[in-house]
Amino acid sequence: MQIRPFEPKDEESVVRLWTNCGLVVPWNDPRRDIQRKLKVQPELFLVACLDGRVVGSVMAGYDGHRGWINYLAVLPEHQRAGIGRRLMEQAETRLRGMGCPKINVLVRTENAAVIAFYRRLGFKTDDVVSLGKGLKNSD
Repeated sequence: MQIRPFEPKDEESVVRLWTNCGLVVPWNDPRRDIQRKLKVQPELFLVACLDGRVVGSVMAGYDGHRGWINYLAVLPEHQRAGIGRRLMEQAETRLRGMGCPKINVLVRTENAAVIAFYRRLGFKTDDVVSLGKGLKNSD
């Protein structure tokens, strides 16, 4: 398996991956999210490939205070093979290299399997409330 930065040729495969993993929701356009990420820290957008095929992804970011993980996904037929763990290790290494002291991740509360995965990686539930506010954007 190879983990490498996302390349534009990966877009269709990554959107299909995210769709197969249930990460695409009506209020987020995955293609737009990819284009936005390519403008900000594109080196933190990684894909895992097996035999030239994209089987996993992670989109990380660092705002100078905390690191964030988004779109960590592994094709269902390749889950539980260590790919997600290796993607997270690569993201953590890159974030640590930028001086990042802590990583945060948001998981939908009903997604017990993913919460358990992150707990196995050492993540703990923070005593916080996540609030969000949409900003109108022309892109």
